[in-house]
Amino acid sequence: MRTLFDPFDLSGLSLSNRIVMAPLTRNRSPNAVPPPMAATYYTQRASAGLLITEATAISQQGQGYADVPGLYSADALNGWRAVTDAVHAQGGKIVVQLWHVGRVSHHSLQPDDQAPVAPSAIQAKAKTYLIDHDGNGRFMPTSMPRALEINEIAGIVHDYQQAARAAMAAGFDGVEIHAANGYLVDQFLRSNSNHRTDAYGGSIENRARFLFEIIDAISAEIGTARTGIRLSPVTPANDAYDPQPQPLFEHVVQGLAKRSISYIHLIEGSTGAARDHQQGDQPFDYSALKQAYRVAGGQGAWMVNNGYDAALAAQTIASGEADLIAFGKPFISNPDLVERLRLGIPFSDWNSRTFYGGGEQGYIDYPAATSC
Repeated sequence: MRTLFDPFDLSGLSLSNRIVMAPLTRNRSPNAVPPPMAATYYTQRASAGLLITEATAISQQGQGYADVPGLYSADALNGWRAVTDAVHAQGGKIVVQLWHVGRVSHHSLQPDDQAPVAPSAIQAKAKTYLIDHDGNGRFMPTSMPRALEINEIAGIVHDYQQAARAAMAAGFDGVEIHAANGYLVDQFLRSNSNHRTDAYGGSIENRARFLFEIIDAISAEIGTARTGIRLSPVTPANDAYDPQPQPLFEHVVQGLAKRSISYIHLIEGSTGAARDHQQGDQPFDYSALKQAYRVAGGQGAWMVNNGYDAALAAQTIASGEADLIAFGKPFISNPDLVERLRLGIPFSDWNSRTFYGGGEQGYIDYPAATSC
């Protein structure tokens, strides 16, 4: 019987177990540069089969929150190199999540104080995290975006490709395209945020065009075996909505099947909330989604996420419903989560007040069970 602790071959990348650390935004990278303590943070959690970094902006235009890391400066790449070297020294594997937030941003974070960009000029009913001149963090409404001109889209695709190249130069084992949670790629996919009438709007095929162009560009740069993707079919995060998510995301996974990527990372339900959340008239059928992917020839690993505890994770792996389980917030307060799962040790509680921004407290000072 398959277990969480079995090794796994992820398109040629040897994982020591089937437990994945999900991306977790921590807002501790001033000037988009990962600080030295980030190496400690990720190394503490390197017993996971795979670490997925916090979402990392592909460009300044792609940044939507204060003090999140990037992949677009030499200093940022040096910061990330310290992280990847430290993780690899512990025998860990790490990929970086590539991020463009689109409309989920604030003009003060954008180049020259410009408006954020989006598929259409529709403001998100969402908030972003800013830090004031006194160093205090606060959540503020997102700014009104402007619609991308069609001739600008190729440039953003190129930014993704360039970020993937930079990631590999910084020592990452691969990349994960953030196509979930109401950010730019997801905004193109969904009818509530994409009102375009050109080749990138209207039909499902057109709305998925941007995503597939990004996949193809990144795969051409670093190979399909080092390219994964994160999807969230029904999450309402950041004002993401579509009344017909089933046909939309079945089309997406069928297209991904043809591209032989490493894995699909699926958020089931509402991100960080109800697993049975639905959009439209029918509950979302995740089994049908996976079946659509496999029938279309998809061979990539199937990774699932959202609200998994030890029992549900073990059952899901044993049944073959998924190949990998991603845990999010439990990894914040349990750097030794893999050992706790293996030995049945209760999880330590997290302090939500230290999730975003700050220093070492609530970041690298959570003890392992053996030192409690």
